[in-house]
Amino acid sequence: MLSFEQILSKIETEISKIYFTEKPGSLFEPIEYTLLIGGKRIRPALTLMSCNAWKEDVTPAVKTALGLEMFHNFTLLHDDLMDEADKRRNKPTVHIKWNNNTAILSGDAMLITAYQLIGETPEVHLKKILDLFSQTALEICCGQQFDMEFEKRDDVSEDEYVEMIRLKTAVLIACCLKSGAVIGGASDEDAEHLYRFGNFIGLAFQLQDDLLDVYGDEKSFGKSIGGDILCNKKTFLLINAYKSADYSQKNQMKYFENPLNSYKPEEKIKAFTDIYNQLNIKILTQEKINFFYEKAINELGKVKIAPERLAELYRVSEILMNRNT
Repeated sequence: MLSFEQILSKIETEISKIYFTEKPGSLFEPIEYTLLIGGKRIRPALTLMSCNAWKEDVTPAVKTALGLEMFHNFTLLHDDLMDEADKRRNKPTVHIKWNNNTAILSGDAMLITAYQLIGETPEVHLKKILDLFSQTALEICCGQQFDMEFEKRDDVSEDEYVEMIRLKTAVLIACCLKSGAVIGGASDEDAEHLYRFGNFIGLAFQLQDDLLDVYGDEKSFGKSIGGDILCNKKTFLLINAYKSADYSQKNQMKYFENPLNSYKPEEKIKAFTDIYNQLNIKILTQEKINFFYEKAINELGKVKIAPERLAELYRVSEILMNRNT
């Protein structure tokens, strides 16, 4: 079996082979830029690791894994545009380096390329993988729409938020794991356990992202700290802060969320972070992360193959839950 590190190396090698000869080059340059500035490559790695649990040769799953990584980067490109984010992986975002129209059109080209790559899945599994991917892509659009709508609402519940991040983030991780399992020859039951494992680990992963946006190190995180706070984005932390805050704390948060008021960005970030600290929101969020992580590990334990075939997935799960990027 391949180690996580060997699979990452394989993915980077394969990504380095992706290049575009079509014209105009200005359409494809942002795509190559987006792919080559790095990233954790978690999603394609999980695809190949899942395949490797059943099959020694992961080659049949490589194009599928690359397509899923291409799609993931497409979502980031458009997400950065919608959020007006200025940095991704410590580099200027595409709409900053080029412009908004380029970000939209190059993102569209990435989506089409993702389908082309996934279309090279072995024919015996192609329909099942395409159906799963298409459903996942639609769910992610639903999650993004919920995310945007939540910005205009003051009554978003914790359950609604968890469902939004399931759609926006977790379903793609679940799709990657199930796709690899299907191509590797897993039973329907085992493939579904891996999907559920991915769903729960994805929820924990996104909640950790929420946490790192406030408490992470900017150099390690690769994005500006406090970005969610500055955008008035509904996160697990903000929702629970409003649930627990007293009158004074709520008024302070509302003051900084009002675009008519004048303040420096660092003042807003500090004010919200102080309130989160006063209300022990960091601890509450970590407890929720642990809750979903335990559910994920429980699903992985239901897969009916030799435990050593899943050892790397267990190890990567621990890595994901102890990251700072």
